[in-house]
Amino acid sequence: MSGETNAPGATDAPPPHRRRVARNTAIFAVATGLSRIAGLVREVVAASYFGTGGPASAFTIASQIPNLMSNLFAQAALSAAFVPVFTDLLQQGKKREAFRLASTLFWIILIVLGGLTALGILGAGVIMPLFTGSTFNAALNHLTAGLAQVLFPVVLLLGLTGLLVGILQSYDEFTIPAIAPAVWNLVILVGLVSLHSRFHGGDRLYAYAIAWLVATVVQMLMVASALRRIDFRLGFSIDWRDPRVGQVFVLMLPVTIGLGIVNLDQLLNTVFGALVSVNAPRAIDNAFRIYMLPQGMFSVAVATVLFPTLSRLANRRDVAEMRRAVGNGMRQINLLLIPSAAVLIVLATPITRLVYQRGHFNAYSTHLVSIALFWFAFSLPFGGINLLLTRTFFALQRPWIPTKLAAMNIVVDLIVSLALYKPLGIAGLVIGTVVANVVMTYLQLARLRRGFNGRLELGQTMMITVRILIATAITTVAAWLIWKGLDALLGRALIAELVELGVAGAVAIVLYARLVLVMRIPEAHQVQDLILGRLRAR
Repeated sequence: MSGETNAPGATDAPPPHRRRVARNTAIFAVATGLSRIAGLVREVVAASYFGTGGPASAFTIASQIPNLMSNLFAQAALSAAFVPVFTDLLQQGKKREAFRLASTLFWIILIVLGGLTALGILGAGVIMPLFTGSTFNAALNHLTAGLAQVLFPVVLLLGLTGLLVGILQSYDEFTIPAIAPAVWNLVILVGLVSLHSRFHGGDRLYAYAIAWLVATVVQMLMVASALRRIDFRLGFSIDWRDPRVGQVFVLMLPVTIGLGIVNLDQLLNTVFGALVSVNAPRAIDNAFRIYMLPQGMFSVAVATVLFPTLSRLANRRDVAEMRRAVGNGMRQINLLLIPSAAVLIVLATPITRLVYQRGHFNAYSTHLVSIALFWFAFSLPFGGINLLLTRTFFALQRPWIPTKLAAMNIVVDLIVSLALYKPLGIAGLVIGTVVANVVMTYLQLARLRRGFNGRLELGQTMMITVRILIATAITTVAAWLIWKGLDALLGRALIAELVELGVAGAVAIVLYARLVLVMRIPEAHQVQDLILGRLRAR
């Protein structure tokens, strides 16, 4: 890297480097892990206040609709379409044009999503009852609409934040975007605790909604402040003649549909859950929060950090290096998510009990959430690989491919969920998610493999995955036996459960790490080298 500087903005597009990717992945994983932990703490407090009753389910539905809209029209969709175009301009040394494009998109988002937000607020009373089902009475429908009115501005705020995050990621700036969600969760937690006592009955959920809105504003301001690192200046004009604006929206259309379809999965669980019982939507959401802790720490980190690198490799048409990056990413995800899934499967009930069971969250709530968590766990590695493969297609600027596959995915989910939600209840709904994720993984791998002329390092990935499964089986049995013995010895007090799961988890981590290193899994040695390198640097 002779003649280059590490100062932000010194080069329009820093060249991909494996050490940088590994470092950024570690930073992003740690920061995202902190965010997920903070989010789980937030959910624990909310669960103790609201349990899994009707008002809590009303909040779940009210929050999911604005979140779905922000994913459909901006946030992840816009970022996925914007980053390849923005990165391409930087690669060509056209920094001024890149910044002008970003500024134009900022104002378009403000106008369009501002209008959608206003429509959502005004029409909440009509929109929200469409998603609540027959188990919701008039009072719960009214509460759902009121909470949605408070939360709809999140659509605009997340849209603007998604664009700003895309700019930062194009410059390999991941720290602030990764930390901001943790701050978002902490602000919600503080706001919920502070405002909770000011409301009564079902209206206490308004404290949660207000805290959610304030936290989203804080998150956007944090991300905006990080733009100073790359000397970004927002222009105050809209350049409608820029052909790249149209290019972004052309790319965004299939991305919007694809990501929207994927995000519909959670909404489907909620809507069908409302047909099962008033408790089911919130129970499924509570389980999803635990599921997203390892998903967010590992697969989201790998896919997010690799995305700009994959975009640059695609721009240079470096197929061999791109194939290696995708293969390595899949193996990293399997290394981390397969054992996570196994632990969640065998310890779903004690984990749920430790995390949530207090206050208004009783043993029945634990039973419902643990059922959902058990089945969600099977989807964990498939969901992680799907995220990486979808980002790979986006980097190749072939977004219609995962869009079509995602449409097939949602059809599978609908068929399985419709067939199973009556006889199996919550379990049937989550099984639909699992089956759909498995099908999506197979279809994306098959299509991407054809695009890489039949070569995607699948043989190496399968061989290493078998070793991972063997190490996971040994580790999971050991963890369950340790927990079972300690549970019989110490009982079910909070401190006792914390010790039981803590000891079982610590032994499992140490044993698994030792096994995968002894089995000579390259990705395990990559993690070890990264950790040792950071320790030596200190």
